[in-house]
Amino acid sequence: MLRISFGSDHRGVAIKGRLAQRLVDAGYEVFDEGTHGDHAIDYPDVARVVAEKVSQGDADRGILICGTGIGMAIVANKFPGVRAAPCYDEMMVELSRRHNDVNVLCLPGDLIGDRPVDDLVLMWLRTEFDGGRHSRRIDKISDLERNGQ
Repeated sequence: MLRISFGSDHRGVAIKGRLAQRLVDAGYEVFDEGTHGDHAIDYPDVARVVAEKVSQGDADRGILICGTGIGMAIVANKFPGVRAAPCYDEMMVELSRRHNDVNVLCLPGDLIGDRPVDDLVLMWLRTEFDGGRHSRRIDKISDLERNGQ
């Protein structure tokens, strides 16, 4: 069972609550890292908690929601071993997993609206990394994290 660290800022809290419950119902272990209200918060605070859990191995994957998904991805990618990407549709979700082994999905709360994203998230969770030539590229990213330039 995958352990999912899940967080949002105030712009994604409604979507997070619904999606978190859907993931629990689908058999995933979900850690709700907040926020829990619609009061304005700073997205880096939530992204840090989720990214640290993924980076340290306390969660297998992370899901973050902010207005565009971009800010959360920027923060999450500061942590070793985290590969975060904002994804908006099925193609981005599938390729983020198959080619890039993305372990933190960043969703755009302002762009999703009331559209159902449950299937999009489940697709991301169920898509395997292809490995092969893509592993070589992921290894190069890991080398950059360890050694810089």
